Amino acid sequence: MLLMAAADKRHVLEEDEDEEQRKSRRHCNTRKFKNEQISQKPKKKKPESTLAETNGTEDKPKKTKSKKSGGDLSAENSPATQNVKEDADSKGKSKAKKKEPASMFQINGDKPETKSKKKGPAKAEETEDSDSEVTQKKKKGKGKKGKKEERAPSPPIEFDNLEEFVLQPAQQGVMVKCKVTRDKRGMDRGLYPTYYLHLDNEKKVFLLAGRKRKKSTTSNYLISIDPTDLSRGGENFVGKLRSNLMGTKFTVFDNALHPDRALPDMSNARQELAAIIYETNVLGMKGPRRMVVIIPGMNKDGERVPIRPRSDNDGLLIRHQNRNMENLIELRNKTPVWNEETASHVLNFNGRVTQASIKNFQIVHNKDQDYIVMQFGRVADDAFTLDYRYPLCAVQAFAIALSSFDGKIACE
Repeated sequence: MLLMAAADKRHVLEEDEDEEQRKSRRHCNTRKFKNEQISQKPKKKKPESTLAETNGTEDKPKKTKSKKSGGDLSAENSPATQNVKEDADSKGKSKAKKKEPASMFQINGDKPETKSKKKGPAKAEETEDSDSEVTQKKKKGKGKKGKKEERAPSPPIEFDNLEEFVLQPAQQGVMVKCKVTRDKRGMDRGLYPTYYLHLDNEKKVFLLAGRKRKKSTTSNYLISIDPTDLSRGGENFVGKLRSNLMGTKFTVFDNALHPDRALPDMSNARQELAAIIYETNVLGMKGPRRMVVIIPGMNKDGERVPIRPRSDNDGLLIRHQNRNMENLIELRNKTPVWNEETASHVLNFNGRVTQASIKNFQIVHNKDQDYIVMQFGRVADDAFTLDYRYPLCAVQAFAIALSSFDGKIACE
């Protein structure tokens, strides 16, 4: 009986243990289930979080875009950027002004122009350096194609009245390309050759002829629109070039009357079209010539301001000497660059000049030395190229070229 009771107790205890184990298992299962539920909740929210991320990524660029646009707007509206833009605009305007030839030669009589003239030489040095590089590059690269492009003829030019054309300034934006030939044939042509100016194109249209007068105390060249009529009293006489005793200063006149024979209001008196000054070479040092060209200024309509002095004491040379430059423009020859390879002074003529000569030169303005107002140089023994553009006319350019032919003992 005792054994049976003990066995029953064991059985009961085992059953109790089994129930407790079952309870504990159930409790563990419920905990696991709860944990699984808790762990499943974020799993359910995961797609929401991914949407938020994608929305966030989609919103972020929008925000960044808005930030950028806002930043740009704020930067644009900020005074610093406005000042920078104003400076850039002002620089662009100033560059545009440099490129406009009319503004350089227009006479307004304003004080700011004198300030800009002072700033000109510093900028001119930079342009000279750039031009020297161009000349060296072009010398290294020789080819038939380059020669053909460089030897481009003069653009087509049409005119009805030859006299009006040679006295009017060249059309803006057009480089008039001409050729000067020297004729030494004849009994006295060796001392008094005749010079002819033609357009450098296929037609070779005649423009002007010039010759030094025989019976004159100073060098005096007559300029005519007829190659067979080079007389002072002829109807084809359009201008005159006169020098001083030293042959270093020249004045160009048109074909109007002398001031002594003109009307009191000087309306029909002759105009001074240009003055050329060659710097004297006192020390006898070899080197390129230095020349200054003074021409009348241009008005707003692109017409030449008439300069009609009553006497030589009021002419272009005296005005320049006294620094009275009202309504006048000063031009200079471009300074050549020394080339060590050729051991000579070099200028970039863009293929228009083929032979070295002391007579080769280019005329520029101090404000823009890239704008070649006139260039002249040798291509053969008695042939030269002459290119000119606004504000010069054919008579002015031809007279400047004639001045370079005259013997200048003091300048050589």
